[in-house]
Amino acid sequence: MNSLNPEQDALLIVDIQNDFLPGGSLAITDGDSIIPTINSYIKKFADAGAAIFASRDYHPAEHISFKDQGGPWPPHCVVGTWGVQFHPDLQLSDNTIYIEKGTNIGKEAYSAMDETPLAGKLQQAAIKRVFICGVATDYCVLASGKDLLAAAFEVVLLMDAIKAVDVNPGDGDRAVAELISSGATQLTINNL
Repeated sequence: MNSLNPEQDALLIVDIQNDFLPGGSLAITDGDSIIPTINSYIKKFADAGAAIFASRDYHPAEHISFKDQGGPWPPHCVVGTWGVQFHPDLQLSDNTIYIEKGTNIGKEAYSAMDETPLAGKLQQAAIKRVFICGVATDYCVLASGKDLLAAAFEVVLLMDAIKAVDVNPGDGDRAVAELISSGATQLTINNL
């Protein structure tokens, strides 16, 4: 059993946006199936008075990651579009702190720490342990987890609240293994 310490723990919800979920331009199959579990984590953290962060891709229309600009992805999460919005079923609490990434037109950014104020906000709040959920396990969750570990935060991967793209079968499992071998721990809602 892992108890929450609101003085030192934070929840990071990664990219639960329309474009990454069914109906979006870069949809993860069944990506929306984790939203009820994420909502349960949000409630637990909110009830404990712990910090909650929600990252989102927030791309300019000509972002370098888009195929038209020579990148690997179809246009997604473009500022001002339906796709950039958080999924309507996601029940973010009023005190959620939003982190926008990928805002630099000429730079790919998978991590919620990449050119964002996240690290500073975590340090300011004296956070030591970050619980991560969201999409995609093999891209933005992986990159965010690696950067958090590199910045000396403890990382807890919420195994029942992440989904992988699996461009190559097993990418998600490999991402989890990489995070665990780098020092992250894993947890599910029943153990919190």
